[in-house]
Amino acid sequence: MKRLLLVAVVLALPVPALAGPVDGACMRSDRGGNRGLCGCIQQVADMTLSRSDQRRAAGFFKNPDEAQKVRQSDRASDEAFWLRYKNFAATAEAYCGG
Repeated sequence: MKRLLLVAVVLALPVPALAGPVDGACMRSDRGGNRGLCGCIQQVADMTLSRSDQRRAAGFFKNPDEAQKVRQSDRASDEAFWLRYKNFAATAEAYCGG
């Protein structure tokens, strides 16, 4: 239910004029270059992640091994971030079809 509400809210938002950290990283990645998809992912990031979390998640585009390190970390802060990141990723996949 929360995810459905989030998707409805995101659909109502205009596409932002300024790119965020996730959009920029997506566009620069080897899988990027799709302005629509990267913009969609950024919209979901804006709804689900803080700016700090967005910058951290953007680093995963350049260095996917870092995501694995965070996922396997025993630090409470890394575990909390990973839960937020998983929510973001699942929501982006559902909303953006990516």
